[in-house]
Amino acid sequence: MRSRILAVAVLVGLLMMAVGQPAFAEQDTGRLVATKLFRGMANAATGWMEIPKQISRTWQQSGPGTGMTWGFVKGIGYAIARSVAGGFEIATFPIPVPENYRPIMQPEYVLSDLPESPQPR
Repeated sequence: MRSRILAVAVLVGLLMMAVGQPAFAEQDTGRLVATKLFRGMANAATGWMEIPKQISRTWQQSGPGTGMTWGFVKGIGYAIARSVAGGFEIATFPIPVPENYRPIMQPEYVLSDLPESPQPR
């Protein structure tokens, strides 16, 4: 029971910090606080998608054996990094972003650098 009260208190405190600082979202920094929160949630939730992405990329560049081994290892590393970066952005979203702020991970989202598929005619 005590841990539930503590969890609710922490959640309410985070929400109050987010709502209590609307001036940060209005600054002309190129990034809104809500964008930082959304990107963090997306990256934390989809970090695991780096594993098949890196397997596929390494497979295409170096062949199936390398793709299934080194691509898998790279994918795990990228997945952990993207998930941790997403968690960091979620935890720090109420903090204002500096003027020349860039996303922690490049590309900004896990699938944003994939080539577009050809459109059917």
